[in-house]
Amino acid sequence: MDIKTAASLHRLRLVSAPEAVSFLLLLVCSVLKRTTEFNAVPVMGMIHGVLFVLYVLFWLDAWNRTKWDFKIAALYFVLSVLPFGGFYAERRLKREAQDAVIASRARREGTVNAA
Repeated sequence: MDIKTAASLHRLRLVSAPEAVSFLLLLVCSVLKRTTEFNAVPVMGMIHGVLFVLYVLFWLDAWNRTKWDFKIAALYFVLSVLPFGGFYAERRLKREAQDAVIASRARREGTVNAA
């Protein structure tokens, strides 16, 4: 995995958890708006909207660089619209990045030992 691919996965991973938190907070704010006088939906909606747009942009970049098949790319997109999906995406992306680092080290050590 090259540095640009690793960076794109890292960016997607960094935005996935905050996007999930903002989605949950937006849901809470929506319930509070309907049941009390408290209305933070406009503020949380804007914050969540910005984070969601960032997630989609980083998702497109990661899909382009990693060459995921359609099923994997669709899974990461669907996870962005599920309330706890961002947390699952973050954990899965972390594992994927660690596996890529291990594979890269193994390839590098294999070529060094063969020389």
